[in-house]
Amino acid sequence: MSPLDELEDNPLPEGQLMLKLVATPQDTNLHGDISAGWVISQMEQAAELAAARLAHGRTATVAVNSMDFLCPVRTGSLVQIHTLLIETGNSSMKFNVEVWILPPNERDESTLYKVTEASFVMVALDEKGRIRTLPTQNGH
Repeated sequence: MSPLDELEDNPLPEGQLMLKLVATPQDTNLHGDISAGWVISQMEQAAELAAARLAHGRTATVAVNSMDFLCPVRTGSLVQIHTLLIETGNSSMKFNVEVWILPPNERDESTLYKVTEASFVMVALDEKGRIRTLPTQNGH
């Protein structure tokens, strides 16, 4: 099974909606589509938000797996980024991060299109920027 097949297997977003924003003209590439760099930056921000909640503080990205982009993101699209905790270690957290869009002028909010997904590995940091142990989670 190719990575592209895996991307197409899930018809609906998985995980918690972490960010919801509109793609604007300032985020475009030379061809007028939203740049992949902007999308990746939003994915990292969503992973960072999810990790900070779990770590009760500062975190950093230490790894991102490869990703395939399934469709372009047009200006005016409503971008939704979902995070799903996959596993935790002593100081690390692995999240699956998915990007879905509602194209501009689409009225049916159930008509979402998957743009990409990747796993992000985050670590908890102390106030000096050193890796620290995750706090104990009640019931987890």
